[in-house]
Amino acid sequence: MAVEQRRALVTAVPGPRSLELAARKAASVANGVGTIVPAYVVEASGGILVDADGNRLIDFGSGIAVTTVGNAAPAVVRRVTEAVRRFTHTCFMVNPYEGYVEVAERLAELTPGDHPKKSALFNSGAEAVENAIKIARVATGRTAVVCFDHAYHGRTNLTMALTAKDMPYKHGFGPFASDIYRVPMAYPYRWPGDPEAVAEEAFAQFESLVGVQVGNDQVAAVIIEPIQGEGGFIVPPDGFLPRLAQWCRDHGAVFVADEIQTGFCRTGDWFACDHEGVVPDLITTAKGIAGGLPLAAVTGRADLMDAVHPGGLGGTYGGNPIACAAALGAIEEMTTHDLNARARQIETIFRTRLGELATRYPQIGDIRGRGAMMAVELVFPGGKRPDPALTGAVARACHARGLVVLTAGSFGNVFRFLPPLSISDELLHEGLDLIDDAFAEVLHD
Repeated sequence: MAVEQRRALVTAVPGPRSLELAARKAASVANGVGTIVPAYVVEASGGILVDADGNRLIDFGSGIAVTTVGNAAPAVVRRVTEAVRRFTHTCFMVNPYEGYVEVAERLAELTPGDHPKKSALFNSGAEAVENAIKIARVATGRTAVVCFDHAYHGRTNLTMALTAKDMPYKHGFGPFASDIYRVPMAYPYRWPGDPEAVAEEAFAQFESLVGVQVGNDQVAAVIIEPIQGEGGFIVPPDGFLPRLAQWCRDHGAVFVADEIQTGFCRTGDWFACDHEGVVPDLITTAKGIAGGLPLAAVTGRADLMDAVHPGGLGGTYGGNPIACAAALGAIEEMTTHDLNARARQIETIFRTRLGELATRYPQIGDIRGRGAMMAVELVFPGGKRPDPALTGAVARACHARGLVVLTAGSFGNVFRFLPPLSISDELLHEGLDLIDDAFAEVLHD
């Protein structure tokens, strides 16, 4: 590792240099661009971020699931360095290059299903989602799109319409794209019906609402995160996703799996859909695909992908050659180091330690997730009323101790843990110790 894999605090977090930079940010960067931990990073690798004051922070966020292979992973650095020496841009739609084609070939190999597949590359997850909807609408000749409560799909106009949460993602930005319909999510912890029949009851609601309010033959696409991200790492019960996929097959709709946060070894499989053998028609990817560089993709059935006329998909920077090189390096790291297995090991550590924490703190209402995508939901003891104030206080106490943690959830009461898969067991346990200390400080004040 380029950075010593040991937490160390030499100043408060944030320190004087970070505070200087924060003042410069306030003067020159739009207020709408917020920061969670205002410790300005100058170097990072493995599970450690080094800030401008020399503090070494433990990273349980991975830049929101982006640096899955770790910051500055060797294969990513090697391939990017080689690529940037050759050329930095041509626009694939003007003068193409092999890296774009090779990424598409690897996506066809890795994504679920053994049918013929093609891909189109973009810059961000929101772009990938928008283009998946475009493809579905052209391929089906329909316009209606069905999405779910607690979903997050991006910040563009169409993807804000698909996203469920108002503040901060949608507030004041409407009107949004039309012909979008939202249905209940199979959310086991908060399902109002039979806790043993969540999959069946949630699918029955989906089927009824779509049939009555949309019309089965009007649906172009059903889009879902196999594990919801910003919504609070909501894991639908086994059986729900296969039912949705089968409904789409039965009614001629396109089943779109938004794997932007769950993809590329994050959940212990290449993709979260693999857990139940679900094969989406289209799959959107970004975040962990390229080791920190901006790249996204839509991959899917070749007949669907080819439904759009030439020139109908693309963008000036989509599939930039440097980002493609980074993606090939990230996939190399994932394969060489069996990062799916590593994600499952991380899950074991988190489940054990978070379970112990829950025995002492009844404010932990639920522990959930898969692989290196774990979460706890905080509530007032004796019920399930969300406690976002406690969540924020514990997060701040973690940050002050040199641990980067992220909050999430429709009610702002979920901790989501997304460590890089290159993090050591020692740092995982130290980070979990710091979480324990933070709970003790906040609850015993």
